[in-house]
Amino acid sequence: MLKKLLFVVVAFVMVVGNAFAEVEVNKADQAALDGIRGIGPAMSRNILEERKKNGDFRDWADLENRVSGIGQKNALKLSGGGLIVNGKPKAAAAVAREADAGKAKK
Repeated sequence: MLKKLLFVVVAFVMVVGNAFAEVEVNKADQAALDGIRGIGPAMSRNILEERKKNGDFRDWADLENRVSGIGQKNALKLSGGGLIVNGKPKAAAAVAREADAGKAKK
């Protein structure tokens, strides 16, 4: 019984940890980008092609300017889903993620 309970707790922690995993846009492959809610195969290809053609993205504004389909509103959603640029989430999305994490702990 104790082993089953421990297994369930470990599985839950792994699933919750993966749900909030961050994906660095400058290092991610297509599969990792596709794992972000709101990024499909076409957008992930666009991100990878732009990164290959013109180098790493400097910041969120650079990503928004260079990749079609990523504007401020979409960038906030992607950041809330775990996408980061140079180690940083989009500012307003970071606040929302912290609030969601606080609700999940309660």
